[in-house]
Amino acid sequence: MKIYPDVLCKTIEYLKKLPGVGEKSAERMALSLIDMNEDDVSSLSKALIDSKCKLHKCSICSSLTENDICDVCEQAKNQIRNKNIICVLEDYKSVFAFERAGKYNGTYHVLNGLISPIDGIGPDDININSLVKRVNELDNPELIIALKSTIEGEATTLYIKKIFEKKNVEI
Repeated sequence: MKIYPDVLCKTIEYLKKLPGVGEKSAERMALSLIDMNEDDVSSLSKALIDSKCKLHKCSICSSLTENDICDVCEQAKNQIRNKNIICVLEDYKSVFAFERAGKYNGTYHVLNGLISPIDGIGPDDININSLVKRVNELDNPELIIALKSTIEGEATTLYIKKIFEKKNVEI
């Protein structure tokens, strides 16, 4: 038996694609959207489209930004942050977590994945080459490797350590 009109079912199905959103939560959200005024729904739609269309990877660290370079890299350029300290992270979501804490004053480098031979992901499939280039351009660079303590995270960490073992890089 069909409970909701087709257009509402479609909305519920799309909301269920969001992480942590099950059937009941998706239903509540969809029904709440119907109760919102048209301007708010329109603004929400525009914000979603803008997020998808305007956000891209920073040309320096690969974090998420609307500009050519992200705010953190811009601050490093302006010597507000220490550009010689780079925290290596798996994804841009981790950057937001570190920034939310508000205690770190270095920069970031987002790998956009981890080495996983089982899944066919090697060093050339993630953002390691640009990390090497960045580090080579710095004086007394320091890397903070903040990756998951999984097999993939450990493999990636070991690979990065191996790359820089004979260079003047503190890890």
